[in-house]
Amino acid sequence: MNSLMFAWVTPGPMEMLIILAIFLLLFGGRQLPSLMKNLGASAREFKKGVQGMDEELDDATRSLKDDKSE
Repeated sequence: MNSLMFAWVTPGPMEMLIILAIFLLLFGGRQLPSLMKNLGASAREFKKGVQGMDEELDDATRSLKDDKSE
């Protein structure tokens, strides 16, 4: 069986409820909001980093095209 077969399966509503229940059991109700806040902040920082890399790549590609045309 191919190990990549399940790589793109997204969790449905029932699976999300099970994951939430596990988080509640592991971290408790008091720590869960701060955990989610930190997770959201991490996702935003990652997105900013990826956008910055995309901009740098576009700038480098643009400068190479400009150098070739001259």
